[in-house]
Parts: sequence; C-alpha cells; structure tokens
Amino acid sequence: MSKSKVQEKLDIVLNRVNKPARYIGGEPHMIYKEEGEFGIRFAFCFPDTYEIGMSSMGLALLYNIMNKSDDFFFERVFAPAEDMETLMREEGIPLYTLESKTPVKECDIVGFTLQYELSYTNILNMLELAGMALKAEDRTEEDPIVIAGGPCAFNPEPLADFFDAILIGDGEEQLPLFCKKYAELKAEGLCKSDILKELSTIPGVYVPSIKNSVTRAFLGDLNAVDYPVNEIVPLIEVVHDRAVIELFRGCTRGCRFCQAGMLYRPVRERSLEKNLEIAKEQLK
Repeated sequence: MSKSKVQEKLDIVLNRVNKPARYIGGEPHMIYKEEGEFGIRFAFCFPDTYEIGMSSMGLALLYNIMNKSDDFFFERVFAPAEDMETLMREEGIPLYTLESKTPVKECDIVGFTLQYELSYTNILNMLELAGMALKAEDRTEEDPIVIAGGPCAFNPEPLADFFDAILIGDGEEQLPLFCKKYAELKAEGLCKSDILKELSTIPGVYVPSIKNSVTRAFLGDLNAVDYPVNEIVPLIEVVHDRAVIELFRGCTRGCRFCQAGMLYRPVRERSLEKNLEIAKEQLK
C-alpha cells in the first residue's frame, strides 16, 4: 500500500479513535527526510502505546544518532491501542511509520526494542498488523530483516524464532555499524542468509539461524557519544513528560536482583560539565 493511501485511510478513521495524536506524527523536532536523501529506511518499533514509547530514553538516543546520518531514515512505530487496532484491521490499514506513513513491510530494517517481557505478545501482534510472517524462517527475500535490541535482548532465546538478528549490548555505535554494513552487503546483491552471516561478525550481533557466540557491544565513554538536546515534543501527555539526561549508565550497588544493575555494569559516568552543557541546551 502506498504512503498516500495510508494517509487517505487515516483521514477516515482518526476521528473515531481515542487520542488520535498517537497516530499522526508531526511533533516539534520530528525529523522527516525526502525520498533519495538516505539509503536505509529503518522502522523502530516500540511494542507498546505512544505514551509509553515516547518516554523511552533509548528511542531518543538512537533517533538522534541515526537521523544525523545521511545514510539512514530512522522512523518511529508504536503499537496501536485496541480501538485503533480494530479499525486498522477493518479498513485494511497496515502498521506504518509515523514520520512518512510508510508501511512497515516496505522498510529495509524493522527493529524492536525489548524493554520488558510483558510486551512480547505485542511484538507478534505488530508483525501481524504489518502483514509479515511471524517466524523468521517463513519470511521471504522481499521482506525486511527483523531485528531486536534492548535490555531483554540479553536473554534472546524466548524470541529467537521471530528475529533475523538480535543486537546485544550498547547500541549507539553498534546499530549504525550494523545498518551501514547491511546496506553495503545488500548493494552487493547478497541473499538474506549470506547477509546475516556477515552481520554476525559484528560484536554483539546474534543471528539465531547461525547460533553464533556473542560478546556484548560495550560503550566505554559516555562523554564521547552525541546526546540529544532537541528531543521530539509529544503533542499529548506521555508517561515521562519531561526532558531527560542520562547522568550515568550502570549502578555502583550491583544488587543481584536488579536486571539493569547487572546488564549495564561496569558503571560509566558522564562528566558534570557535559551534563550541565546538555541541560542548558535542552532548556533552550
């Protein structure tokens, strides 16, 4: 389905749903790129509603880093609420990106963030809404590759059958490298299985069909990473309705019951000077 057709159908249904601003995009600081300005269209899927997904610092970090590159168009996709999902199924509206209204199935890479296990069924529902086979082995060469990352990716096996690749560890440097190499391999005309075999050589990239061993991607210096100061401003209230700064990653306590404390160790701190600089720029 074309982008214009998606928009045409949205014009019909949006006055029938609760909080239509969840589904329109167009917020202050949203990034839009015209066709031809980039090589890879990436659908970043947060498997929960807009209000929850737009509160994700990880989304803001990757959105900023990926869209600063001319090689990528990094677009957002959220799970529709029940009323919108019903209308999407009735009207034949596929899952689409907020920025350009592109059907997810027409993107090059579809990436899900695994933030908590209770969202896993939403992932399968979103794949179905996109018109894609759930299991990786059932998808064709024409389908986008489907990947995952985030804290729950450290235990990838429960969802391994549904993903072509799973990125484990810090994504700020890993994801751009992954996408750039994917673009190069695709341009060479390699088939999907050969592309995935090459991508599995990147640190932290696990390819379930290969069962390769993985060492997590690790970001040593937070000061060296570009942090967003012009985050998207939602048109409706979201769960964490504020600007956010990541002061440090990891935790000095090391409590054994804490997932984040285990996954993100050792502690890495952003300098006081850098945090103050980011805060001032965000307030502007």
